[in-house]
Amino acid sequence: MNPARILFVEDDVNLGFVIRDTLENVPFIVTHCINGADAWAMFQSQPFDICLLDVMLPQSDGFTLAQQIRSIDTQVPILFLSALASKDDRLQGLRLGADDYLTKPFSIEELILKINVFLRRTTADNGRSIRAKSILDRQNMTLTINGETQLLTHREADVIAYLLDRPNTLVRRDELLRAIWGDDDYFMGRSLDVFISRLRKRLVQDPSMRIENVHGVGFVLRQ
Repeated sequence: MNPARILFVEDDVNLGFVIRDTLENVPFIVTHCINGADAWAMFQSQPFDICLLDVMLPQSDGFTLAQQIRSIDTQVPILFLSALASKDDRLQGLRLGADDYLTKPFSIEELILKINVFLRRTTADNGRSIRAKSILDRQNMTLTINGETQLLTHREADVIAYLLDRPNTLVRRDELLRAIWGDDDYFMGRSLDVFISRLRKRLVQDPSMRIENVHGVGFVLRQ
């Protein structure tokens, strides 16, 4: 199997060198850009398996870059690596389509673990379709409703697949968080709410399926 290709965007030269060197020893193929404009041009010029984005970047910030990437590719995993650690910043990143958000300083081992988790989900043979009136294709990360196909992000596909595997059953928040994120801390809980909100908007065209909130406990996917 060929090494995964990573778009890594970090304007701190020293930190960028350390992270790039470590990732290349995994080994991954790392393209390192130091500003958002160059990163956007690079993304359009070649395929990448995952994107690691700082937020505070010259020329074009990471949030803007994520929006640009999502405008042409809804499936490539996006991880923010940022010193902006406030709840609002992290949730903003997820609302823009990111799959995860690590705050600096972070463990390089944790970063590599997260990268590998996303890459395994990308290449895993999980191509079954889960059918209701909507059709979820896990392999291609698409949701088709009334003949209209929408592309999902990795996290969206993981969350809705977990719920669809357990229709009309209460799924506790802590169970869902551990299954998808591996943790159930406060920020991950808020992250889950963002993805549930995004999925509800996608399902609005299918009245036969809805995600109900059981306050303080979890969710039920009715179909």
